[in-house]
Amino acid sequence: MNEVRQPSETSVSPSTPRRRRSDAERNRRALLDAARAALAGGEGSFSLEAIAREAGVGIGTLYRNFPTREALVSAAYEAQVEDLLAQAGHLLHTQPPREALRAWLSQFAQFVTTKRGMLDALRLGMLESAQQHDVAGIRERMAEAIAPILQAGAREGSLRAEVMADDVVLLAAGALMPMQVDAAQTERLLRMVLDSLRPA
Repeated sequence: MNEVRQPSETSVSPSTPRRRRSDAERNRRALLDAARAALAGGEGSFSLEAIAREAGVGIGTLYRNFPTREALVSAAYEAQVEDLLAQAGHLLHTQPPREALRAWLSQFAQFVTTKRGMLDALRLGMLESAQQHDVAGIRERMAEAIAPILQAGAREGSLRAEVMADDVVLLAAGALMPMQVDAAQTERLLRMVLDSLRPA
């Protein structure tokens, strides 16, 4: 009678595909983090080779995750949007409303820098990709994210009660978007935005 062969100890473990997926996700996240840092770094800093090197992966891994430059730029920008939206709730639960809003606006300033870097990275011939982002939709989602902060601040008296969340997003964007400013001027502009939200 033929013996039934037992699985070899060297057989592939059922957990191997899961580990591969985990490694792939880690690589993708590292690439997005490196790309976001490059977008915020200013003109001339968006090099695919440098991003792969910063993420600790080969250029082939970068292209497997993001087959084009535009795909990487778009994914990095969207990741920045999602992080900014998620931070609003976290900040409200860890800081007083006015301080939470100050911290969120500082992160919004970083988002503005990333958006400038995105437009630069796509260059003039590729701006159609940038225009595909739903600017109005993103602004609406940001307003929804910070509305609880404004409401909490109104309840405790640290923020004006009649202020609309969409107005705050537009005010901050209007202060920061038109031109590139340094860190000191950004801080002054954000302080002016916050001062305008102080109850009379």
